[in-house]
Amino acid sequence: AYCYHGQTLLASDKCGEAIRSLQESEKFFAKAEALCKEYGETKGPGTTAKPSGHLFFRKLGSLIKSTLEKCQRENGFIYFQKVPAEAPQLELKANYGLVEPVPFEFPALNAHWTPETLAAFDLTKRPKDDTAKPKPDEEVKPLKEPDIKPQKDSGCQIS
Repeated sequence: AYCYHGQTLLASDKCGEAIRSLQESEKFFAKAEALCKEYGETKGPGTTAKPSGHLFFRKLGSLIKSTLEKCQRENGFIYFQKVPAEAPQLELKANYGLVEPVPFEFPALNAHWTPETLAAFDLTKRPKDDTAKPKPDEEVKPLKEPDIKPQKDSGCQIS
């Protein structure tokens, strides 16, 4: 999140804050990378998963590094802004691109679904006699195929 927030800050000409955001992103990425490597070396049923080798994880590391270098280079040539001591706050509530969720409510029960009706669905009270017996397979009689002779002149032409 800090990486993409840094890209947004750079686009809005806030290079100092973008550098600080990307430095924070680099710090969290290093921590996540260490945890992923530790997870990959853990014994157990999930050892085939290697999160640090996942394509998203590898691309994110190079994206953070290249964006941070770009910000530092542009700040040295163009912006000359100070890098703040604290990382900028992330805006956790998105105000664009998302639809407000509609709270789910169960529909009202129909009047036909009474406790007596629901009790009628008890599978332990089914009759014991109606076990399905497999029917014996009927013998399939061979069918005589017609004698088809190949014809040279079928009327089809390949152009």
